[in-house]
Amino acid sequence: MGQALPKPGLRPFLPADVPMLAAIFVAAIEGLTGDDYNEAQQEAWAQAAEDEAAFGNKLAGQLTLIATIQNAPVGFASLKGADHIDMLYVHPSVAGQGVASMLVDALEKLAGARGAKTLTVDASDTAEPLFRKRGYTAKQRNTVSLNGEWLANTTMQKTLADSAVPGAPT
Repeated sequence: MGQALPKPGLRPFLPADVPMLAAIFVAAIEGLTGDDYNEAQQEAWAQAAEDEAAFGNKLAGQLTLIATIQNAPVGFASLKGADHIDMLYVHPSVAGQGVASMLVDALEKLAGARGAKTLTVDASDTAEPLFRKRGYTAKQRNTVSLNGEWLANTTMQKTLADSAVPGAPT
């Protein structure tokens, strides 16, 4: 019988999270993207986590949030600058249960609080439907070279809700 997961929590990234987030990154690529990317593409993509120091530095250099269930990380997302979702990964065991949406919600609120009017993401073919459902529109297709393999993604954009004071000049 399926059992509902406890409600996920959110917390900021800590340097000690790097090994667990690297494992989630690889598990998400290997377990969730097989319908959209071949094995060689998945391996090339997952190699980004092999150098944990570099992977950790990337996460530390962005606003990175971690989704937890019973205090254990199950996903993460990062905001690069004020207006670009750089990474969004959830463990396959929690895929489709609202964890990614919760992370994107939080990043959208933070981006708006930082003054962003729009938010962009280079969505993998696997993540594109999630972002489309959330009101992101496709702007362009991209082909990216990673470790000798070519991977396609889509640059998508969403206009954030105006958080300005009603009646204030814009």
